[in-house]
Amino acid sequence: MASIQTQLEAAQKAKKVINALTVAEKQAILIGISETLLENIESIIVENKKDLDRMDPADSKYDRLLLTKERIIGLSNSVLDVANLPDPIGITLVSKVLPNGLQIEKKSVALGVVGVIYEARPNVTIDVAALCIQSGNVCLLRGGSDAIYTNTCLVSLIQNVLASQGLDVNLVQLLPTDRGLVYDLLTATQYVDIIIPRGSQSLIDFVRENAKVPVIETGAGVCHTYVDKTADLDKAVAIVVNAKTSRPSVCNALDTILVDKEVAEAFVQKLVTPLIPFDVEVFASEELYPAFEQLNYPYLVKASQEDFGREFLDFKCSIKTVDGLAEALDHIDIYSSKHSECIVSQDEQNINIFLQAVDAAAVYANASTRFTDGGEFGLGAEIGISTQKLHARGPFALEKLVTEKWYIRGDGQIR
Repeated sequence: MASIQTQLEAAQKAKKVINALTVAEKQAILIGISETLLENIESIIVENKKDLDRMDPADSKYDRLLLTKERIIGLSNSVLDVANLPDPIGITLVSKVLPNGLQIEKKSVALGVVGVIYEARPNVTIDVAALCIQSGNVCLLRGGSDAIYTNTCLVSLIQNVLASQGLDVNLVQLLPTDRGLVYDLLTATQYVDIIIPRGSQSLIDFVRENAKVPVIETGAGVCHTYVDKTADLDKAVAIVVNAKTSRPSVCNALDTILVDKEVAEAFVQKLVTPLIPFDVEVFASEELYPAFEQLNYPYLVKASQEDFGREFLDFKCSIKTVDGLAEALDHIDIYSSKHSECIVSQDEQNINIFLQAVDAAAVYANASTRFTDGGEFGLGAEIGISTQKLHARGPFALEKLVTEKWYIRGDGQIR
């Protein structure tokens, strides 16, 4: 029977290696990874095509799986960004001397061995490896079978860099895609310090329900934009179109538009023309369906209850009217996944109420939800967007891949 036991044991041994690395040595690894990505663009694209050829281009995961020259260059640059971030390890958080003379310090330390389970997102392979190396963690990567050729290529390149610098290649490992082995990872409490799932809600639910290792969730995104009656409608249209169409397959893309009934028809009239070139399928509520129909919007569907609270991950969105801010807040409270939510308004009081009342990792006023991203927030790469409240919330980046450790120095004190 197949097993990941050997890889788990190797990861534990590799902890000692990465703990001994200096800041300069960790930076050297990341610079090497950045350079090798640029040197191997063509070979990465060849392997990526093998994965793409096995997937229907109409599948919403296709865009996540795709690596172009531009995206690989972007990954290379993001690795350099991580290399240039401040070292999160060894930061003194508390320092004091007790009346009995004990010297006490609390410092930041690495988590240890980080297991990440994800789907058809090969960029996660590079992002996680870079973040873990810079934060002094060993990483176990379990990508989806849809990206097996790409991930194998990328991890091989990373391990080549590690080997060239005389380091243990097991600092970064790719686990088999055999689903039967996932449970072995989730229950490897002796070897793995934390599990991070990134992907669909079903994946996250499976990990949460079966893991014995502590889990930090990076949640699915059901993102709303509320257009207040005081909104600048031209700005509202630009924000909505960007949030829906700039990259619809990602978790910070817009799913539902809520529009105050007082400006609903005027908003729809401005929205239709910019949406048409993107073939956005609009699931309109009963009161808004006629407005789109009168404007001959070609991609119109009558919304059902299931179209609210739905993460589309495609050129699709739902829209409905609400009777003011209070009703918008109620709707978001029911259907939000607590990822990213936005209000477009010129009423400062409404903006402040929205920002305080909405329970989400990121709340926006007059800006696209597409900015919820580690790179955009100046955090470098990210493992995902955490929608839970313990340890990390929002972009789960370098600063959160650490825990705390107390250091106590004495001179014979006893209690």
